[in-house]
Amino acid sequence: MNDQFLIRIATRTSQLAIWQSNLVASLLRERQPEVQVELVKVVTEGDRKIDTPLSKIGGKSLFIKELEVAMLDGRADIAVHSMKDIPNQLPDQFSIMAILKREDFRDVLLSQEGYTLANLPVGAVVGTSSLRRKSQLLSLRPDLLIRDLRGNVPTRVAKQKNGDFDAIVLASAGLRRLGLYDSAAYGLSVGEVMPAVGQGAIGIEALTKDQNLRNLVRGLNNDLSAQEVFAERAFSRYLNGSCQSAIGALAQTQGADLMLEGIVASPDGRQIIRKNTCGSLRDPEEVGNKLGRLMREAGADELLKLS
Repeated sequence: MNDQFLIRIATRTSQLAIWQSNLVASLLRERQPEVQVELVKVVTEGDRKIDTPLSKIGGKSLFIKELEVAMLDGRADIAVHSMKDIPNQLPDQFSIMAILKREDFRDVLLSQEGYTLANLPVGAVVGTSSLRRKSQLLSLRPDLLIRDLRGNVPTRVAKQKNGDFDAIVLASAGLRRLGLYDSAAYGLSVGEVMPAVGQGAIGIEALTKDQNLRNLVRGLNNDLSAQEVFAERAFSRYLNGSCQSAIGALAQTQGADLMLEGIVASPDGRQIIRKNTCGSLRDPEEVGNKLGRLMREAGADELLKLS
């Protein structure tokens, strides 16, 4: 930090990113009223290139690169991200300092008619830019027409309301945070669509060497949510997963145990490997690696080559 009483948060300019950064700012002020917080708004390459599928332009790392540059340049002290947007492997100079308590981890199907996955009309047009979602939807409903959908959350919702799609798939957490979740939203079960790694969780990133910041923000960390997300990230990292991969995972704590379930799918959804495992809550990395080994033994690498 350049100023003991000022923390500058690098944030994307989308409504959701600003909402999440303001949440972190308010939590910091609550814990230490003497701290001043300001937002440093950064337009990322991923936000500029909204008409091209992420898998074709470099993946979700395009949403965080400029925020990391702002920290390296000294324009910002921390960055706030959706954990599902953070690559599995960060450069050594950056660390995740805290993960807030996780929101609803599910995906939702949003339509004017309140469709469920089962009663969507045959041949319905469904919007999503996620290969993970596409493959799982097609595995259950091969008749659906999946079309790319980019843009911020309100823009995606508007496209559905305008009739561009019969339904769209979004993360429940983002809709809830922006007050856009309504009775027409159908929460997809984990058995229907396994969520993305880290979905529903907000993370705080900073320079690894900044011990003062680590001490300041670690009070915002939710230990259980952090261990769950770390297990999911370890699983995806073991398989070299990225946004170009149809990989989903969900870890949940049960007492001192960490239960982890994951899927790897072919892009067309015709092949899906689903496995689960458990281990110690104290070692989420090993739990994630264990599931990765099980997946690899079941042929996950071959499916991932198809992506």
